[in-house]
Order: sequence, then structure tokens, then C-alpha cells
Amino acid sequence: MAAVEVDGRGCVGGLLVTNHNGRPLEFQCTTPVKPDRTQEILYGRMLRPWLLGELIGKTLLDRVAIKPELIVTSDPDLLELRNHTQTPVACTSEQSSNIDAARHSKGQTAELGGRHLQFHNSHLDDCGFVKKQLHLIPGLADLEEPLERVHEALHETIKTVLTR
Repeated sequence: MAAVEVDGRGCVGGLLVTNHNGRPLEFQCTTPVKPDRTQEILYGRMLRPWLLGELIGKTLLDRVAIKPELIVTSDPDLLELRNHTQTPVACTSEQSSNIDAARHSKGQTAELGGRHLQFHNSHLDDCGFVKKQLHLIPGLADLEEPLERVHEALHETIKTVLTR
């Protein structure tokens, strides 16, 4: 799952459901969503997680016919989606921060394809679920490549919207 900012028009989000080998099964995207000034004031620092996780992410997840077993993103603000779904949500990171290192030492991160998977602070048990499923995913799976495809598809969608 990914989101892209559209110049002055808000954010669009995209969800690509793949099989365990990364082959696309279904793709959904939103139209641009822009919070109004009142929402910006009221949500403050929580605006982006609310916008991406609850508003855009939940909408995309509700729309897909093929429900994913795991949602992977590279945007930590999309971890908020986990508070609105039973599906585990993981955020990829290449390098460990101090928080990541502490979580890793406690067994609260998973590793796949050279990436660390981080989980929402309120749903750290998702890590155990994901670790039990790792045998289903090729060990050298490139978690970033499908996200790059989503970003590219969103940019194509944005071009189409802007030329209308």
C-alpha cells in the first residue's frame, strides 16, 4: 500500500494485492483526498496518519475483493490502518534506528528480503503472526519492488486525472 501527494490536490492511495511471489491479483486506488483547514487544525500532527491510515487505507481495504493476509508499506503513517482492520500491517525499513534495534532485540521486528518489518506499537503481536507465515514468502523477496509498482501506477493515474 502506498500514497502519493498530488500538487495542491491532496493524496491518492493505492493498494496492490499480490500472491506470495509478487504477481498482481488486484489493484485499487483512490481519487485525491485533501483535508480542509478545520481538519488540519483539529488533527494537528495526527493529520497524515488519519488521512492515510483511516481515510485512504481503510477505503482501499474495504474496496478490494481479494483480502490480503498482510499489508506492506514503506510509509510509517500507514501503520495507522492497523487500528481499523484485523489484517496485520507492516512497514519496511532498510536500516535499524534505535527504536528498531530495541524492537529487534525483543523479537518485535521480522526480517524478510534484507528489510526489517516494523509493526504498529499497539499491535506488536502481528510480528509473531508474520514470522509464522515467512515460509510462504521467498526469502529473497524484494518487498520494495511491488511498492514501486504501486507508486508508478499512482503517478500514471494522477497524470490521467490532471489531463482531464
